[in-house]
Amino acid sequence: MLLTRFIIISILFFNTLYDNPKDKSIFISPVKIPLLLSSNFGELRIDHFHSGLDIKTQGVTGKEVFAAANGYVYRISVSPGGFGKALYVRHSSGYSTVYGHLDKFIPEIEDYVKARQYEKRSYLVTLFPEKEKFPVKQGELIAWSGNSGSSAGPHLHYEIRKSDSELPVNPLLFEFGTGDNIEPVIEKLVIYPINSHTVINNQNSIKKINVSGGHGNYYIPAENGIIISGPAGFGIKSFDLLNNSYNKCAVYSIELAIDSITVFKYVMDGFSFNESRFINSHIDYETYLKENIYIERTFILPNDKLSVYKDAVNRGIFNFNDDKTHHAEITVTDIHNNKSSLSFNVKAQSAKSQDVAGTIDKNLKLMPFNRSNKFVSENISVIIPAGALYDTLYFAYKNTTGTKEMLSDLHYVNNKFTPVHKAYTLSIKPGIIPAGKESKMLIVQLGDDQKKSAMNSTWSEGNLTAEVLSFGKFYIGIDSVAPVISANGLASGAILTEKKEIKIKITDDFSGIKSYEPTIDGKWALFEYDQKNNLLIYRFDEQRITKGTKHNLSLKVTDNKDNISFYNCDFTW
Repeated sequence: MLLTRFIIISILFFNTLYDNPKDKSIFISPVKIPLLLSSNFGELRIDHFHSGLDIKTQGVTGKEVFAAANGYVYRISVSPGGFGKALYVRHSSGYSTVYGHLDKFIPEIEDYVKARQYEKRSYLVTLFPEKEKFPVKQGELIAWSGNSGSSAGPHLHYEIRKSDSELPVNPLLFEFGTGDNIEPVIEKLVIYPINSHTVINNQNSIKKINVSGGHGNYYIPAENGIIISGPAGFGIKSFDLLNNSYNKCAVYSIELAIDSITVFKYVMDGFSFNESRFINSHIDYETYLKENIYIERTFILPNDKLSVYKDAVNRGIFNFNDDKTHHAEITVTDIHNNKSSLSFNVKAQSAKSQDVAGTIDKNLKLMPFNRSNKFVSENISVIIPAGALYDTLYFAYKNTTGTKEMLSDLHYVNNKFTPVHKAYTLSIKPGIIPAGKESKMLIVQLGDDQKKSAMNSTWSEGNLTAEVLSFGKFYIGIDSVAPVISANGLASGAILTEKKEIKIKITDDFSGIKSYEPTIDGKWALFEYDQKNNLLIYRFDEQRITKGTKHNLSLKVTDNKDNISFYNCDFTW
């Protein structure tokens, strides 16, 4: 009885979250330039879905940004990464809007933020002003567009969220000036064997087929007949094109019907941030890493808990075992109801007696997805919590002797092609501990391109331990090298009276920058951190330093293993 009530409440809860808005005209465009999109809501990214729209700003920063509806600023954030400089506005409709990657806020908000940054002695701030502090009217100027945070180019990131839950909803559910009459494009069909007994065209392996057609109608070329014995799932490579934009965007919905019965449906009306990482199970993660293309599954892995799935029958998996021909159709739709369909037939065969995949390697350890798992070998342990795997895993491990720079063997922990939903605990015992350098040692993940990624590591019972979010190759390294401070030609005694700003480059090629502490004339000074370009930027402020006099700049930069660099110089401004 309790379980039934819980299921009913859950269904009502999610239906309430993503019900289409009753009034679709409550928002206007946040820009007054042509409304062109480079990314749409739900666009596929590794580790997360895109939670808003990326609006083009004609390749430049500094375009005016306007409030999409009446409301008030309830949150302001400034960060070296993420959304960079961002404003959050709450509206009486029950929705909030978010404006990210900004260049600057209007003066009254800019002054408020700067005062708080000096109070906190931090460039990074998250502020929650009183409701009456910054009321805004629809169409009122609130900021200028930029390229701050983790933005890869000038644009405005725009979101609409449910105010009570902060859950993002698809902004294109509202009508504020976007239009689209182009059907989505379908490029590829992928067929997946669900177990070692499934046979697809005489093989127990994934089959990828380029499709033909266009203008909404797609088909499998005649030479690519499909014969399946056993349970199988499908995947599709598709994208949507928007009017007046060449960017390939995500489709809004995907539906698989077999013999005219829907067995899987995906609808991108909205999602919660805490489920966004499930994208790694929705896509074919291995194919993305190997081929840099997104294949979306039309079946659901056992531990995929995305709320965007509807009408799934047997998780979208169909058992082809009745010697009949079945008609399959995959329909993809954009939010303006432009549709494209891929139709194909599948000849089913009754189950074959042999296991075409052969026996499972005895050196692999079976790890069920629905429980915690542990692997222990000499000098290494791996503890994977319940819920970290999307499907049952045959876990592989090996090790090789490390190079001279490694303080342990090189450990191959499964492989990078298997995604992990939440962190597992990795512990490695070092073979060498340099005297006095214990605090500088850390676990390092080694990429195929030999790129080194430092893990936040701690000592535990003679091992270094880290919480890790991906499988791959690991060893113990050491970081005793301080960050590098490059003053870009700024030398002691410099005359800067004609300058508006100081730029200093800070880099650390291993564990990364943990903190920076700048002062001018012994007082903390606001240096903006442009993390993606490794730049600290100080803009001269007559209210805080006296013009026409000599000043002293001091900078301390610390990396994540507490290696420290200092820079000091005098200048006149």
